[in-house]
Amino acid sequence: METKFFSKDEIAAAVALLAKGELVAFPTETVYGLGALATNETAVKNVYRAKGRPSDNPLIVTVSDAKMMAQYAQEVPESALKLIKHFWPGPLTLLLFVKPGALPDAVTGGLKTAAFRCPDDALTHDLIAQLGAPIVGPSANTSTKPSPTTATHVYHDLKGKIAGIIDGGETEVGLESTIIDLSVEQPVVLRPGKITPAELSAVLGERVLVNTGQVTDQAVPKAPGMKYRHYAPSAPVIVVDNAADFKQLTLSASVGVIALDAVLAALSMPERNQYGLGRDLVDADHRLFDGLRYFDDRPEIKQIYVQGFNEGEASLAYMNRLNKASANHHYEGATNEQ
Repeated sequence: METKFFSKDEIAAAVALLAKGELVAFPTETVYGLGALATNETAVKNVYRAKGRPSDNPLIVTVSDAKMMAQYAQEVPESALKLIKHFWPGPLTLLLFVKPGALPDAVTGGLKTAAFRCPDDALTHDLIAQLGAPIVGPSANTSTKPSPTTATHVYHDLKGKIAGIIDGGETEVGLESTIIDLSVEQPVVLRPGKITPAELSAVLGERVLVNTGQVTDQAVPKAPGMKYRHYAPSAPVIVVDNAADFKQLTLSASVGVIALDAVLAALSMPERNQYGLGRDLVDADHRLFDGLRYFDDRPEIKQIYVQGFNEGEASLAYMNRLNKASANHHYEGATNEQ
């Protein structure tokens, strides 16, 4: 299969492919998504095949607006309406009860809930509006790999497996959306993102919890990113929580380092073995996935050290992704260096 690139002036061609049951990657403000008509079970199953994604990992339903979501959600509670008013379109996904039979089990994982998102991206809004139906929107990458923040990342992973890619340039946020569960009595963040629990709590007027539990092997996760390994490059990743510890590392030719620019400036190592995260945590959020991918096609790189952050809720999303990429492997001093 030839994978075609589509520009902003070729949305109609991408719509036609989706309507026929083909797969088309699309841009959002967070990461690129892999689109398929959400009501077409065969097309949705092909998303799992293209990504190599476990079939019990539910998919986000991407809509053009709240009106489209209401066609599939069993109820849109007051809490959802408040969040939609403040954060849609934007990097927030709402988990709601779904109308029985409205979406295939391949979308919901057989659960009574579905995750809905309205991205803040004009190209994708036009795509879904012209299609007149929602599309699924998992990240457009091979399962377990870092999520794509450019169309080139998508092509690297999925060329020949999908019909097309809408090139919207580099994404703005760089980490996937916050997912909040509104199907329970007290709202719970299932996956952290740019929008923090404190911001959600302020809008809802009640405390929003953060899920910290593990999903068992037998259970179906309620939302993406809760059960399986994610975001991992080919080489093992170790998190360095204290920036001063980078000076203790043995920086051989087989080691890659991902850190803030100021941290890298103090190290003596080849430029090609380092990737700069920018000036601060905001920059780091934006660049993390690109940094992990930077070393992915370098077989000589056997270990990647990545700077961790401890800035409260502000670093919650970054550390969630990094801990999954590293399987929670943190640097503990020179004696434990591998």
